[in-house]
Amino acid sequence: MFRKVAYGLTVALSVAGVAAELLHAPVLVVFILSSLAMAGLAWLLSQATESLGHHAGPRLGGILSATFGNTAELIITVFALSAGLTTVVKASIIGSILGNALLVLGMSIVAGGLKNGTQRFSATIAGANATMLAIVAVGLSLPTIFASTGPEEGAGATEYLSISEGIVLVVLYVLALLFYFRRPSASQTASEGERPPFGPKLSLALMLGIAGAIAVVSEVFVGSIEPMVKELGLSELFVGVIVVPLIGNAAEQSVSISIAYKNDMDFSMAISLGSSLQVALLVTPILVFLGPLLGHPLKLVFSPLELGALAATVVVTGFVALDGESNWLEGVMLCGVYLIAALAFFFSA
Repeated sequence: MFRKVAYGLTVALSVAGVAAELLHAPVLVVFILSSLAMAGLAWLLSQATESLGHHAGPRLGGILSATFGNTAELIITVFALSAGLTTVVKASIIGSILGNALLVLGMSIVAGGLKNGTQRFSATIAGANATMLAIVAVGLSLPTIFASTGPEEGAGATEYLSISEGIVLVVLYVLALLFYFRRPSASQTASEGERPPFGPKLSLALMLGIAGAIAVVSEVFVGSIEPMVKELGLSELFVGVIVVPLIGNAAEQSVSISIAYKNDMDFSMAISLGSSLQVALLVTPILVFLGPLLGHPLKLVFSPLELGALAATVVVTGFVALDGESNWLEGVMLCGVYLIAALAFFFSA
């Protein structure tokens, strides 16, 4: 019953958001309706993805959840890039890494810890993910250092460096997947006896259909960002780091928390940390490659606050992941770090 109501509400919000844009409703109304519609579509996508993951097993399911969970944000950022909102796009890259590694993982650990006590997971896989996050932080920092210390005429070189780095990041992502799938699995999904809401074929069809709906609503959502920023006096940096990832990551949030609550932290961490890595190693290169084609080259040059928050995320997540077990207090601390970062970006306007 709850699912049917949620499905109907998501469709209604999607139609309302598009209709509000076509009827030239106040920008705040358009932004709120399209944001709620995007969150609803991301949640609906998570239901289809979780069902497909149930049939595919925890490993492939984790990758599928991360991949399709990032679909909403990828589509949003592509539209934002085509509109020339490069600050929002770059901020959303950092915000997605922060949101998944701190907020999503933190809430998952809290939910799983309160329900099941101390939870254990593969320290090898988690450690590899934490190490990869550290490499990502180094990779995303170097173009900024290069741009700030190089000659003034080095703007073109920064663009070429970003594209070259994008190629390296994609290769690292492929190698990380190979390592992930070749490791022996000790995890068993706690929800094996439960029936998923959709079968495998219907899940895949829904995922493709919802992705199309997200594309339509994303165009409305992105179109309302600039006017909304001016009207409310928010910075594009805050919107990109906090608002866009929160909306785009609704899928990961719901699936990861649900799986952790069912006492499968390996699967939950594959979704949360895997999604952070996928944003950095796959979504970011895609955006860098698309930038010149859309007429807005994306240089991987970030603000000191963004890079500082990224470094803090790597350190804190590493401490949580390396020992192979978690408790609810560690989850609270991860959420606390995210809240501190959000406040810093809010007051940076």
